[in-house]
Amino acid sequence: MSPAAPPAPRSPRSSRSSLSAARRARDLAAAVGGPVVDVLVVGLGATGAGAALDAAARGLDVVAVDAHDLAFGTSRWSSKLVHGGLRYLASAQFDVAHESAVERGVLMERTAPHLVRAQPFVLPLTPLVSRGQAALAWAGFRAGDALRLAARTARATLPAPRRLSAVRTRRLAPALRPAGMRGGLLSWDGRLTDDARLVIALARTAAAHGARILTRVRALELTGTGARIRDELTGEEGEIRARAVINASGVWAGDLVDGIRIRPSRGTHLVLRSERLGPLPAGLHIPVPGETNRFVLVLPQGDGRVYVGLTDEPVDGDVPDVPEAPETDIGFLLDVLDSVLDVPVHRDDVVGAFAGLRPLLDTSSARRAEGGPRTADISRRHAVLTSPDGVITVVGGKLTTYRRMAEDAVDAAVTARRIGAGPSPTARLPLVGAAPPRVLGALRAPRRLIRRYGTEAPDVHALAGRDPRLGEPLLPGHPVTGAELLWAVRHEGALDESDLLDRRTRVGLVPGDRDAALAAVRTLLGEPPDWRQG
Repeated sequence: MSPAAPPAPRSPRSSRSSLSAARRARDLAAAVGGPVVDVLVVGLGATGAGAALDAAARGLDVVAVDAHDLAFGTSRWSSKLVHGGLRYLASAQFDVAHESAVERGVLMERTAPHLVRAQPFVLPLTPLVSRGQAALAWAGFRAGDALRLAARTARATLPAPRRLSAVRTRRLAPALRPAGMRGGLLSWDGRLTDDARLVIALARTAAAHGARILTRVRALELTGTGARIRDELTGEEGEIRARAVINASGVWAGDLVDGIRIRPSRGTHLVLRSERLGPLPAGLHIPVPGETNRFVLVLPQGDGRVYVGLTDEPVDGDVPDVPEAPETDIGFLLDVLDSVLDVPVHRDDVVGAFAGLRPLLDTSSARRAEGGPRTADISRRHAVLTSPDGVITVVGGKLTTYRRMAEDAVDAAVTARRIGAGPSPTARLPLVGAAPPRVLGALRAPRRLIRRYGTEAPDVHALAGRDPRLGEPLLPGHPVTGAELLWAVRHEGALDESDLLDRRTRVGLVPGDRDAALAAVRTLLGEPPDWRQG
């Protein structure tokens, strides 16, 4: 991949928000041993990146660090959905349900309409779904629509649920078994193009407001006045001093602050080739036998893949950097999926699998003598806790409510440390690439790029226009191109092949695809530094 022409010019906004190896080096040198900053955030998943943005948008001096990369932990392993809170109504968590619906509307209509759109789901009424269960599900979908209304999300953003005939149900999901099909229930929810891309947009928007975003920087020790850190690229250690410290390290929060008890829950997804299930204009809700409020989701991705998930299993012991999907989870998901398919999916059809750990707060009131409740029953409410020496820790919650979690954490920090700052502006602050649908629809770039980069899609596309080789797919059957990799290195803080394949793109979710793409990625990273930096 040698350059054939000068790089495309950067837009002013891209320049301000760009993350790169060069910017990381400058910001790290300024932060370590430098003046006291207002806020230090540890962890750069959705909540940590959101906290960095919230604090920077209030005009505070912010440094945010992560031992690995943006979206390295839980935030890249979700179902890629922005839920409206329907599940929480069933367990009478009305405040959590309403908060989820409000935050879904914020993402879809104000802050990230390029990354979040409406996703239709079909619940097939098979012989395994009794009429009573169908009535309960329909009542739930109607309640979910009431949540949408209470959250003031427009009907044009999320259509109303409706009943489907058996013919229409199979038209939306031809792979379903026709025998005994009574019809289906159609509902809508928010769907992310990619959860990791949301985190990247948050971090870059924070950078545009002056935050220093530092990946590969490990917090070795936290206090209420800063952290001892280590640059994981060089091994050098130092100190970052801060007036307030926010611990947003998710399932690892208890490793940095004493007294924080996390009860991780594992959510596993399968990755299938799209052709295995055929056309899927809609996703599927498949009821889990014996459960009244649990479903397996079938999620078409538009990139030649389909995700099937998810499980909700407690995890004991040490928390790994990258969780593995156990065969028991894979078998469970295949069994539920095959309960509605005309042709079964076999283990050999599973080309990839991924598992994420939800950082659920473990409290004494939530535990029972026999070992505690199922993690499916633990509340998804978030908590903001202050340690005796003043470290603010934010835990619990879920991807949909990251913005509210970040706002609450920054509120707690500025109040505890008496830092002068106004209220959070993030409910109306567009992320990098965001624009109203009419603006996005008028952009001259492929639709797939617009759904990933928003208003920056023409700039990404222009890279391929200047060097046709950058417009070629990395591997057959997958749409990611060299131009997207180059953009990630220049503007999105990607430092190595794992950043590119596993988070900036999701090629790495299928091990075979990852291996096939490595050569192209290594060629790109081997190009002269001035070309990579633009």
